[in-house]
Amino acid sequence: MSFLRIDAVSKSFGANTVVKKFDLSIRKGEFISLLGPSGCGKTTVLRMVAGFEMPSSGSIVIDGDDVTNRPANRRRIGMVFQAYALFPNMNVFNNVAFGLKITGAGKAQIRTRVEEMLSLIGLSHLADRYPYQMSGGQQQRVALARALAPQPRVLLLDEPLSALDAKIRTSLREEIRQIQQRLGITTIFVTHDQEEALSISDRVVVMNAGRADQIGTPYEIYNRPATRFVAGFVGTLSLVDGVAGSDHTVAVGDCPITLAEPSRCEPGTPVTLALRPEAVKLEQTAERINRLTCRVEDTSFLGSVVRLRLSSAGGTLLADTFNSPAAPPPVPGEKVDLYFSPADVIALAKEPGAKAVQAAH
Repeated sequence: MSFLRIDAVSKSFGANTVVKKFDLSIRKGEFISLLGPSGCGKTTVLRMVAGFEMPSSGSIVIDGDDVTNRPANRRRIGMVFQAYALFPNMNVFNNVAFGLKITGAGKAQIRTRVEEMLSLIGLSHLADRYPYQMSGGQQQRVALARALAPQPRVLLLDEPLSALDAKIRTSLREEIRQIQQRLGITTIFVTHDQEEALSISDRVVVMNAGRADQIGTPYEIYNRPATRFVAGFVGTLSLVDGVAGSDHTVAVGDCPITLAEPSRCEPGTPVTLALRPEAVKLEQTAERINRLTCRVEDTSFLGSVVRLRLSSAGGTLLADTFNSPAAPPPVPGEKVDLYFSPADVIALAKEPGAKAVQAAH
């Protein structure tokens, strides 16, 4: 049963419609990420849930309560922003206590709750510090504690990690997920970083031009992209052009490729095959019945992995092989056969007038 429901929500700014009939149903305690490039509408969706923007049409319901036109301060929403937004003239304790004071909580209740929140984020020893005396990661933890202190129904996070360096970003996203699971709070997380979205979410919403192109688990989004946009945006993917044959076959040059599922394309029409670099191998096995003849264009040594860039009759693709001192990788100009199973390839209908998106380093 859905706890937070967004029904056919659209948002226009003048003649520009940035969110178009967006639908999303979220279960209580679920962690959802809105993933997409800049300008796709993900932050606008978040701001409408928060009450900072009002939808042009559609509705937003939280726990059976229609909040579509309700002011932000009456929605019981916790929000964490990209730029921390801590009060510089308040110490950590008072920053976390701010929302509780607004609700009229008593001093004893405020102290107990603030201490509980600071313990949760591991910063009890910094209660008297001011924001300028803390690192970016510490400030963002305080911002999270401040958002959670009034016990909101929903937690919203708007790219909260993008201002941090890579190492801190990785550790903090894991902490956010652990805290979310511990509290069981329904959460929407906005990011343009696919690794963030895939690593901590129950489900991911991939947004494109104001719409949800695909909603699914990280496994589904990565392994079974539903559209060409999702296929090209999430992960490293090779797109190879071919021609549809029977229900389960596609021809790439002289190489017949067998699919696990029907392509849904008329025989003789263009079709694009999507392959992950880790799915294609230089060695044949009983499962890898598909063969694609290629020529090595380039090799990149990545430590434990060697990435090959190859050309085929259908276009350029990438293949990842494990580094082995006893088996040097093929060299540029060498002709090789790549093998993969029917389950490893996805057929995407070629869009009219669209050029095939080629794999890149």
